[in-house]
Amino acid sequence: MAYSERLAERIRKALTHLPIKEKKMFGSLAFMVNGKMCLTAGPERMMCRIDPDLHEREVKRHGCNTVIMGGREYKGYIHIQEENLKSEKDFDHWVRLALEFNEKLTSS
Repeated sequence: MAYSERLAERIRKALTHLPIKEKKMFGSLAFMVNGKMCLTAGPERMMCRIDPDLHEREVKRHGCNTVIMGGREYKGYIHIQEENLKSEKDFDHWVRLALEFNEKLTSS
């Protein structure tokens, strides 16, 4: 299944103030900020890369789950179902968390 074009466009719009690169990977469209994967638009879900220290709190939100690849859980990577991103407030929450962590990753 292809990634959600609607979700990809929302992410693009949210990141217009930043130099980004888009990269197709794992059936999703990844948005790279400062050379690091920050957000992805997938099939009916968005993936956010957030501070692993916030993971346990944030993954408890409705429509969220930990990213699992190859049977391994990735702390700091959360899938959010697109239906739980309908409000701008919810969408902006995840974009903000991803950008804050991206800044930590690239500030050193």
